[in-house]
This record gives sequence, C-alpha cells and structure tokens, in this order.
Amino acid sequence: MTLLEPARAMAEASARLMTLSAGRDARLSGTVRITASNVVSHYLLPDIIADLRQSEPDIEVELVPSDTSESLIFREADIAVRMYRPTQLDIVTRKVSDHPIALYASKDALIRHGNPQSFEELAALDFVGFDRSDMIIRTMRALGFPVDRHFFAVRCDDQAVYWELVRKGCGVGAMQTIIGDADAEVERLDFQPELPSLPVWLAAHSALHKIPRVKLVWDYLASRLTRK
Repeated sequence: MTLLEPARAMAEASARLMTLSAGRDARLSGTVRITASNVVSHYLLPDIIADLRQSEPDIEVELVPSDTSESLIFREADIAVRMYRPTQLDIVTRKVSDHPIALYASKDALIRHGNPQSFEELAALDFVGFDRSDMIIRTMRALGFPVDRHFFAVRCDDQAVYWELVRKGCGVGAMQTIIGDADAEVERLDFQPELPSLPVWLAAHSALHKIPRVKLVWDYLASRLTRK
C-alpha cells in the first residue's frame, strides 16, 4: 500500500471535522462561497448576488466560476449550483428548476442569412460548437442532424466564450432561454427543434447547510433561480 491512500483518508477526515465545526456557526454575517458553471456565473448570478448584497449587507460572497466539480467535502465551496444532481455522501441537494434551452443567433447574422423556417434552412446555417466535448454533436445527432465536429466552423469548450461567439455572429448556438431571451444581441430562431431542458440543482454539505447565513443564501438562490 502506498502512502497516498492513508494521506487522502486523513485529509478527508480533517475536512469533515472542519466542516462539522463550521456548522456550529450561528451568525447571519460572514462569507458564503458559491461555485457555479462559467455561464451561470457570468450571466445569472451577478444580478442575484447584487440584490442579495442589498438585502443582506453583512454577508460576503465569494463566487467561483468553474465547469469542473468543486469538492463540497473539502470546503472548496459552501454552495454549488449544478446542472446535474450531485451524488456524494453527506451532501444535501435540492432541484430548483428546469431551464428550457433554445437556439439563438445574432440579429446581424439573421439579417444576413434569414431566420430559418425549416429543418433544411436551419441545417444550412453556420453553427458554433464545442471543441473537445462531443455533447452538442451527440444532441444534434439525436435530433436528426448527422454532424461531426467539422460541421462547426468555430469551436470552443468554454461555454461563456461559446455564447459570446454566438452573440458576435459566428453562428447558431444553444442557450438557456432565461439568458438568451434577455439578450438584446441575439434572437431566438423561428424554427426550433425540441431541445432537452437543463435541470438546476443546489448542493451543500449537510453540516454547512445548517449554518444560518448559508441557509439564507441557499434559499435566496433557490427563489431566484426558479424564475424562468
């Protein structure tokens, strides 16, 4: 046996003790650390956090934009906003919404190429895709588009940058309607295949979830992210 496994077990035990100790903090002031995807962090959470700070000025917020799974066990975040249900032990989860997805393009691009009215017209447009991830390819194939990565003339795995590429006219892209419909730079396409919705989950360690300031921020996020 290497020393790696015992060291990891000790680190996990230490993290659990620190989390349990933090769970006794009854203050409605202090820091709450939130992690969320780059898209949610860029386009949804700033307004929510600004309003939270107005109503709860004694709560400080740390926001960690990340498309990787931050470890709630090791207190890398107090609350995680996820588009899937976390399954780790000792984690409290709550599904707060399903966010519909739609296809968008920049208004300038639609002026140049026209708003598609059929499957064929949609397939003829430029699309923005992911680079290493095949998620969009798999989704489009399931919808009847036999595409490969070369179908996408512009590709980027950072989803916030991906959306900026769509906004600036590089091609059609998918986005949560709560973000896309509020964006003056883009327009929802007239012809829309039915896209799967994104579930929105909150997650926190069971001990931290009981801390009053964490619970307050949790409830605030749940309320605001439920809106579509």
